[in-house]
Amino acid sequence: MGKFYYFSHDKLRFIEARWAKTKISALVVLLTGALLFTVFEINHYLDDVLGLGLGRASVLAAENSALKDQIRSITGRLGTLEKRLAKLNDSGNELRLLVDLPKIDEDVRKVGIGGVVERIGLGFSPDIGKMMGDIHSLLNRSERELQLQTKSYNDILSNYESNKIKFSHIPAIKPMEGYYIPHGFGMRLHPVLRIMKHHDGLDIANDVNTPVYASGDGVIRYAGRTGGGYGIMIEIDHGFGYTSAYAHLSKTLVGEGQKVRRGQLIARSGKTGLVSGPHLHYEVRLNGIRQNPLDYFFDDVSILEYRGQVGSVN
Repeated sequence: MGKFYYFSHDKLRFIEARWAKTKISALVVLLTGALLFTVFEINHYLDDVLGLGLGRASVLAAENSALKDQIRSITGRLGTLEKRLAKLNDSGNELRLLVDLPKIDEDVRKVGIGGVVERIGLGFSPDIGKMMGDIHSLLNRSERELQLQTKSYNDILSNYESNKIKFSHIPAIKPMEGYYIPHGFGMRLHPVLRIMKHHDGLDIANDVNTPVYASGDGVIRYAGRTGGGYGIMIEIDHGFGYTSAYAHLSKTLVGEGQKVRRGQLIARSGKTGLVSGPHLHYEVRLNGIRQNPLDYFFDDVSILEYRGQVGSVN
């Protein structure tokens, strides 16, 4: 190992410099430390212009804490949204019943919106990865719930529009003012033939030429005189399997193939055919099977009240 010497003028000779290396090393370390300190301070002052990343640990820790708080807030809001969507499902089920649609069964709903909890670990710490996975799962469930409810409400709207058309076609009002026997449908003694015979409709008694109105929207299938005991008759095809018939008329005011609306004047009552007195014989059929017309009447709404509220058709 080399030694350091210096020349002594007092002794006029070279003398070994002991501890020189240690002192020099200490001086180098001191100067280097001072230099580094100066560089780091300037770098910090200039916002890490050298990209050394010093001080980023504390910044990252603060950002990590803030990120967790934001994730918890978002998770809470998504949880609230999920509860609101569940309530929307309950309201949707009530609407589905109102438009004659079956409720969405809870098991069916769970299958439709279910899914596995996602695990997202790439680039995240385990706890943040789990929190992000929970958020993705909530989002996916909420999206599927929204899709399910959107389809359900579209079905409700479609059925509502369809029902509006259907309800306007159902023969639902008493077609003529007058009196009737509540138990006139079914087996009874025929007033002319004096034998027990099934009565297929309802007889509404009133004077000849009393206005007769269509009981629902539809198309005139037949209008004219029949060869049987019904005399002059009108038959309306209401669609949806419904038809109605108006017999013993004195006069028809519509023709075959003509479209009519509920409450529209279609004929005048009479006593044509096999009758014992002036009245309207009224029938309702569903898919060809005769129904009791009383099952379709709104007893608290007369034909004149109905025409007054919706406006006279003609």
